[in-house]
Amino acid sequence: MSVAAIAALVVTGVLIAALAFYLLWVVLILRRLTDTLGKVVFGVAAIAHRVQPVEGLVGEMNGDLIGVADALEALAADLDPQRETRVS
Repeated sequence: MSVAAIAALVVTGVLIAALAFYLLWVVLILRRLTDTLGKVVFGVAAIAHRVQPVEGLVGEMNGDLIGVADALEALAADLDPQRETRVS
């Protein structure tokens, strides 16, 4: 076996070892990323579960506030009769 063939085999071995190291490093990074994403998904699901009861309350408060807004507009119209012509 010539020196060139041995050198080519050594270089090929080094390249294969470098690629294997790089791929293992990528696998470790992806595992950490998967773990972190799992924690984020769990946190988002916990937040969604905690705010679920708020949906009904927001609708109820919105209905109450529509009545308050209508009453305030009627009061403003009573206090300033020219306001309706300016708003229109």
